[in-house]
Amino acid sequence: MSDTGAREDQDSYEDDPLERQHQREALKLGEAILDAEIGAIESPPAISVPPTMSIRDACRLMIDKRIGALLIAEGDHIVGIFTERDVLSRVVVSSVAHDAAISTVMTKNPEALGEHDGIAFALNRMIVRGFRHLPIVDAAGHPRGVLSVRGVVGYIVSVLPGRVLNLAPEPHLGIPRSTDGG
Repeated sequence: MSDTGAREDQDSYEDDPLERQHQREALKLGEAILDAEIGAIESPPAISVPPTMSIRDACRLMIDKRIGALLIAEGDHIVGIFTERDVLSRVVVSSVAHDAAISTVMTKNPEALGEHDGIAFALNRMIVRGFRHLPIVDAAGHPRGVLSVRGVVGYIVSVLPGRVLNLAPEPHLGIPRSTDGG
């Protein structure tokens, strides 16, 4: 292809309003993730339980509250976290009694982040260290919430709702050309 043909292809690409809109949205999303603090993500308050709670009661609480993690606390100090992954890897596949204390199967001394830490920093921690849930603490170290992968995804959807919520139900069929998905 000649240089002229390559320039024409590039010019038509640059003149595509839909492509320019996608680029603006990607930039907006990138800035939202890089600039925002964890506190921008709406999450329910932390649910803390004592280390003496039974595994059975902890699992019931997680089901009732529809959450994937509990913070284990002594007073206002986090001593552990109990997650769905702990249920699978430490309870289901072992012979631990379901009436045993949650402290026997919790993840001890979990890494925690502050409300003012960045979302990008939290995502890095989650990906690099394999976390699905991270305790969030205030300046005094008191539990404030649990950041989950679901919460981060919800935040991303809130930044670009028109783009995400209008995706075609079968993405392999192509990118929707209008806001109604058509």
